[in-house]
Amino acid sequence: MNNALLLLAQIDNAAGTMWYVYALATFMLVALGIVILIVMLNYGQLWFQAYMSSADVSLWSLVGMSLRQVNSRLIVKAKIMAKQSGLDIDRRNGISTQRLEAHYLAGGNVMHVTHAIIAAQRAGIDLDFDRAAAIDLAGRDVVDAVRTSVLPKVIECPDPRRSGKNTLSAIARNGVELRVRAKVTVRTSLEQLIGGATEETIIARVGESIISAIGSSEHHTHVLENPDVITRAVLSRGLDAHTAYEIVSIDIADIDVGENVGARLQNDQAEADTRVARAKAEQRRAEAIASEQENKAKVAMNRAKLVFAEAEVPKAMADAFRSGNMHDQSENGQSG
Repeated sequence: MNNALLLLAQIDNAAGTMWYVYALATFMLVALGIVILIVMLNYGQLWFQAYMSSADVSLWSLVGMSLRQVNSRLIVKAKIMAKQSGLDIDRRNGISTQRLEAHYLAGGNVMHVTHAIIAAQRAGIDLDFDRAAAIDLAGRDVVDAVRTSVLPKVIECPDPRRSGKNTLSAIARNGVELRVRAKVTVRTSLEQLIGGATEETIIARVGESIISAIGSSEHHTHVLENPDVITRAVLSRGLDAHTAYEIVSIDIADIDVGENVGARLQNDQAEADTRVARAKAEQRRAEAIASEQENKAKVAMNRAKLVFAEAEVPKAMADAFRSGNMHDQSENGQSG
């Protein structure tokens, strides 16, 4: 009897344990179903879009993006564009989801980088994701850089927007001023874009070289007859070194003759010499007048001394008479 009761108690305990396990499993399945339902409602459409485009974006990657505060729609769009354009989206060496997320979190523009890589591939330019991302993070417009590599752009020298001047002023050796305006055609150098100098450096170097080339010309007519002398001299200097651009050509758009600075300087020098000569002559005249006045003063002083001496003569004679040292001639005659 006791054995039967013990057996019934064991059966009841087993049944309770099984019921608890079934309830826990059911709860977990329901919770999992709810989580999956929520995930599918939020990311199902986006994941299905990526799946149908073979963009290699997993559902859990989309969830992780939300947790990392990454714009999942932007990443999926970039991956789809890369895949449809024939780019490598391999998880190890290609444009992977992880790389796109890292660039986004670093503050980069994912779409600009993707567009630039696609444009570079179409143009046959070697541009990988790492270099494009580095250019973008450096603050450069990577899309414009690729576009300029394919289609060179023209830079005005000088640039009126930056300097407010329309022409460069240079003076040949004969003193004649030439006013020049040049157009510099450049192509972006992707290898030197990071850390390379910008347009301002190109404009400054070209302007300096143009002025130097004109200044070394013996006569301004030589430059007017052969403007290509300037371009050859400028291009031979390698002005695009350590810059983000490669100079394709330098063209003289306009060249005008200004004033004859040499003649004006000679005229100014002649006037300055005349003023100096006049000043020296005036100085000599003033010195002569001063010397004349000094001589007149000396004459007047000598006259005063003579008058003073003449005034002393009667006084001396009177003293002589009083002292008996001087006698009248008539008295001297009688006594003889």
